[in-house]
Amino acid sequence: MKKELLKSIREKELQLEKLQQHAEKSSVCSEMYNKIVLEKAILKKELDDCSKNRFIEALKRFIPRKKTYICDYFK
Repeated sequence: MKKELLKSIREKELQLEKLQQHAEKSSVCSEMYNKIVLEKAILKKELDDCSKNRFIEALKRFIPRKKTYICDYFK
């Protein structure tokens, strides 16, 4: 799964390099460039989600955090 995501991200980067030259000249290329940037961001987020340890993330939700109050700053 990670290898496929990395391969897809690399393909998007190559497409962006090619479109970057023409993005300023044409509105169609500009729209396509923006679309590919969004797709690349989605793929990166999926890659980050795959690499996270889901057990630790679930455990963090149940551990209470220490709350910081405004009066703590004036001690």
